[in-house]
Amino acid sequence: MKAADQAVTIRKGEELDEKKVEMFLKDSIPGLSGDIEVLQFPGGYSNLTYCLRVGERELVLRRPPFGSKVKSAHDMGREYRVLKALKPYFPYCPAPLAYTEDTSVLGCPFYVMERIKGIILRKTLPEGMTLTSEDMNVMCHSLISVHAELHAVDYKAAGLDNLGNPEGYVTRQVEGWSKRFRASHTADAPDYENIMRWLHEKMPGESSCHAIIHNDYKFDNVILDPSNPTRIIGVLDWEMTTLGDPLMDLGASLAYWIEKNDPSDLRAVKMMITDHDGALTRKEILEVYAEKTGRAIDNFDFYYCYGLFRLAVIVQQIYYRFYHGLTQDKRFGELIHLVNVLEKTARNVIDRSQL
Repeated sequence: MKAADQAVTIRKGEELDEKKVEMFLKDSIPGLSGDIEVLQFPGGYSNLTYCLRVGERELVLRRPPFGSKVKSAHDMGREYRVLKALKPYFPYCPAPLAYTEDTSVLGCPFYVMERIKGIILRKTLPEGMTLTSEDMNVMCHSLISVHAELHAVDYKAAGLDNLGNPEGYVTRQVEGWSKRFRASHTADAPDYENIMRWLHEKMPGESSCHAIIHNDYKFDNVILDPSNPTRIIGVLDWEMTTLGDPLMDLGASLAYWIEKNDPSDLRAVKMMITDHDGALTRKEILEVYAEKTGRAIDNFDFYYCYGLFRLAVIVQQIYYRFYHGLTQDKRFGELIHLVNVLEKTARNVIDRSQL
């Protein structure tokens, strides 16, 4: 069986200076020897991820995207420090190995971590992999359990109490994502004004529950054990991690969760196999999470609509780079369709909501 993400030839315009990378690695990580080979992981739309093969060892390099408009969303130093502090308390983190702000190497800050080898699920199953409905059900429960484990980490003990200000988190998120959407809006995108207004009006009260939140927790950011694919062995992409309301984190995750009975236009843009036989529904996920954490899940329409809007802003920010010619990645040009589908889905949530 092959893992879903195989490193491939680097996309045009996203090449690295291999000699400089090799020199940095061998100066920073003891015991490295042999020639370097640099490939790129093709998935993802945000920070760029490369596979570095040095002798018998495989490492992963993360750097900001070329032509990024939103520098605060690509803070490599912050991501590296989060992994270093969190690893002893949350073993699913990859081990961070080296970080530099020296722009003479790649022209930007970047960091290197150990590669966790395993299976990453996307739209379809990897070649040679089968998944029964029972396996899928167990896998969904594993996904929720690990998410709940993260939310249970004592962030003060981990030294991450300065990671963010959890007080007023909900208000800051609604206002901040609204501002970011307007700043990255393009003429061919819906304006989302009614959705932003509804989110402002329906914000729940301040939560007394604060936790480390991943902010991009989903199937294609977890690594599964090749010998037992229902077991999670790694969690990736910590760039947006902060302190805040865990229900906002759950809402952000469920924005990606597309079910069998969802409208055809929403199912057409699914990114993962969340509609596979045996997969939990969004409602069932809430019930399992509530059972595991003891938290009441109220105002779900708000959290789900927030998740859809937040995802739309992220996609719009990426599309903005393509629209203005700041990236050559042709995948980005197709994202305007997703912005439109997410707007329709959020409007449907609002129309049906009893809030």
